[in-house]
Amino acid sequence: MSSVRVPSAPRVSVVVVNHRTARLTLECLTALLEIDADIEVICVDNASGDDSLEVLRGLPGVTVVAAPRNLGFAGGCNLGVRSAAGEFVAFLNNDARPDPAWLDEAVGVLAADSTIGCVASKVLDWEGQRIDFVDAAMTWFGMGYKPGAGQPYAGGHDEARDVLFATGAAMVTRRRLFEDIGGFDERFFMFYEDVDLGWRMNLLGHRVRYVPTSVVYHRHHATVAPYGEHAEWFLLERNALMALYKNVSDETLAKVLAPAMALSVRRAVATGGADPAILDLEAGIGDPTETLTVSKRSLTAPYAISSFVDHLPSLAATRRELQAARVCSDRELRPLMRDALEPALPAPAYLEAHRVLVDLFGIDDLYAERHRVLVVTGDPVTAKLAGPAIRALHLAEALATEHDVRLVSTSHADLQRDDFPVKSCAPGALRDDVAWADMVLFQGFLLAQAPWIADTDKVLVVDLYDPMHLEQLEQTRGRESGVREREIGSTLDVLTAQLRRGDFFLCSNEAQRHFWLGHLAAVGRVNARTHDADHSLRALIDVVPFGLPSDPPVATGSPLRGGAFPGIDSNSRVILWGGGIYDWLDPVTLVRAVALLANRRDDVRLVFLGTDHPNPNVPEMQAHRPARDVATSLGLMDKYVFFNEGWVDYTERQGYLLDADVGVSTHLDTVEATFSARTRVLDYLWAGLPVVVSEGDSFATLVKERGAGLVVPPADVDALADALETCLFDEDVADHCRAAATGLAGELTWDLVSAPLVEFARSPRRAPDASRPARASAEVPATDAWRERARRARRALGRARRRLPRRGVR
Repeated sequence: MSSVRVPSAPRVSVVVVNHRTARLTLECLTALLEIDADIEVICVDNASGDDSLEVLRGLPGVTVVAAPRNLGFAGGCNLGVRSAAGEFVAFLNNDARPDPAWLDEAVGVLAADSTIGCVASKVLDWEGQRIDFVDAAMTWFGMGYKPGAGQPYAGGHDEARDVLFATGAAMVTRRRLFEDIGGFDERFFMFYEDVDLGWRMNLLGHRVRYVPTSVVYHRHHATVAPYGEHAEWFLLERNALMALYKNVSDETLAKVLAPAMALSVRRAVATGGADPAILDLEAGIGDPTETLTVSKRSLTAPYAISSFVDHLPSLAATRRELQAARVCSDRELRPLMRDALEPALPAPAYLEAHRVLVDLFGIDDLYAERHRVLVVTGDPVTAKLAGPAIRALHLAEALATEHDVRLVSTSHADLQRDDFPVKSCAPGALRDDVAWADMVLFQGFLLAQAPWIADTDKVLVVDLYDPMHLEQLEQTRGRESGVREREIGSTLDVLTAQLRRGDFFLCSNEAQRHFWLGHLAAVGRVNARTHDADHSLRALIDVVPFGLPSDPPVATGSPLRGGAFPGIDSNSRVILWGGGIYDWLDPVTLVRAVALLANRRDDVRLVFLGTDHPNPNVPEMQAHRPARDVATSLGLMDKYVFFNEGWVDYTERQGYLLDADVGVSTHLDTVEATFSARTRVLDYLWAGLPVVVSEGDSFATLVKERGAGLVVPPADVDALADALETCLFDEDVADHCRAAATGLAGELTWDLVSAPLVEFARSPRRAPDASRPARASAEVPATDAWRERARRARRALGRARRRLPRRGVR
């Protein structure tokens, strides 16, 4: 018994539209049929009324579809897609010739990445000598244009990139997606239907990707030339307004629609040769005749605006649906517009009108390439800085080179900066700053303190460099079990809310990144959308380590050896513990190691640089107490071991670093250590100090691999004493460590380590899966549950107040 073989559907359906240029179209179709690919070729004849159908139907292997009337390029393409069977559909102008690899290159990209909805091909002129399309751009008044078009082509433009739209001359898209979003808008007839389609795709979260290896050669506008330039300009002017009206947000439309129409009129007058003062009585030109002869070009704008008004009722309905479904904001798409303030016409009178309209309507602010970035930290931003504030300050510096930045502390701020404002305010008072911003970068508990931020459409960048809940495992040790569980659980709730809402996440090292990826997976953020946007997921979470200043430290005195610490002089060998004495660290083992070392070396000294954290909201740490007790009991206090009470100013720390001989950081074998980033170690590297650290964290691995110091097992007093002695007294080892530390410091400057954040800020976008609600009612953090209950109670009381007078009690 034989089975019937059912032919499989073609991978790609290629649609070509013809109107009265059948012999030109035949050349295009013949080239398509020579492509070695699984395709079907569909040719739509747009009611040519000549012998086109007969000519086209004579070519075997082509499905010819006869349109009932001239549907234009948009309608003709849509009609062709309705006959298509391919998984992908490609559009090719009938005056174009595809490269043999055109479709394979485009389909390969679409098949590999589901976030890409459309491929824009590289298009050159017929001879391959000039550029037709290598990038897409959009003016603020709705006119799409092709940067570089007409320029000589000598290779290059070979970097794939996201673009706002693909040219209809050569593009490949997913058939199902094309159908689902309505295809080309047939009201456009021709011109800018491709601009509108790509713009729409981007708004709905589907990327358009320029693929330079997908190449087509094009006789530009060979099919429209017979109808005259004025016909083309009428469609360009009208369709630009229609695309603008459909796709921009309410806020943008309110600013740009009126000046866009005014500029359209000025463009027509300036290029059509009309006298703009011909009807101006004040100018002394009075002509009683009823007729006036002007060129058709001068009338393109008023006729285009009139046609635009005719289409407004249907456009308004389309606009409502599109704006309700959009997932990308205008601000997110502005980088794809390239130079939105491009006037697009060199005529002096037109350029002056463009300048006036841009200034008066604030268009330059609306389309500025600089983004507005709000950086928020919960730590004080003062002369005395701890890790979170240091990080926030330097990340703000890195972003301020390209963007407008505000740095806000929800604790206290009195630091003055010339490059960006610094201020403090309560979390609830951030509404104006958040409204101003395009992107908000924050640390800590901000979303718990100001949960309304999660409900905005702002791009939120969450800095996870500090795994707070792991620190609290150590910090709450010894407390009553119920209290301990509540504090750790509350912190975990806060982190979970951030992980659900954030658009981009930062962490300090690769170990942390793996740790946070597990968290993100647990809350559903590792999904098809985020994965397909970037298979590595670095578009979701990337590593931005703690960094260092680019300039080396400069001593402003001798704070350690200058008399402030009696017993430390120029002959002392000083071990420096930089930063605070936190509960998750191990200062006791260090004190015991110094006691052991002091029996062999009388000139050894240990200085703890800070005890009182500058942030009053940070609970008092207990770890310094046992360290003091051990130092006192062993007779080391203020002789071999010194505690600097308070906190050293950030700018003054370099004097302490340069006065020291070795930098040290010790911890126990805990999960916190595994995923920590001991930022004090960076200061040691900055000052070129040999480093002695406990093994088990990322900096210990780095120090060991690069030879910047010695690594010892946690809580090993003997090994720690030996390592300190080696780095203090073996000059060959110390010199090697100092050179390695200095070299390593040069690789960890803020301008280098902040690169992933700076790159993201150039095109800040909501996460690919951000179309879901930012936060469901069941996901309100525990710290805000009472607010949610209060809101529900108020709503219930309001309903009762309205209904009881009418319905009574039931």
